[in-house]
Amino acid sequence: METMKMGNNELVLLGTVMPPELPEGSHVMTATIELPPGDPGSPPHRHSGPVFGYMLTGEMIFELEGEPERAVKAGESFWEPGGDVIHYQAANNLPDQKSKFVVVMVCAPDQEMLVFVSPEELEQRKGRRAPRPN
Repeated sequence: METMKMGNNELVLLGTVMPPELPEGSHVMTATIELPPGDPGSPPHRHSGPVFGYMLTGEMIFELEGEPERAVKAGESFWEPGGDVIHYQAANNLPDQKSKFVVVMVCAPDQEMLVFVSPEELEQRKGRRAPRPN
């Protein structure tokens, strides 16, 4: 993280990425998502466009196709490219408290914001998933 002074205010830079080109008809959604204690989150899915997120409270296990799962803690940011990449996990890593995060999702024109991945496709792409921790 990087901190910058802007007059009397302090700006804490949580992360940067190059913005995608947005096709005509795209839209952007901002939402908060709250996971109950120990919740496994949604099943494997993909988003039609990039997703930028920030953990407000708690801790989440986050896993994208080709990357090892990692814990994202309150005050940390995360992102996923969207498109063909499978989002395997966004699970509450805490058994005794809620976790909450905010996401900004870029949605491609005429496509659903979230599409679940079939068991058949998961089987076909299993070689793309990073090794699971023991």
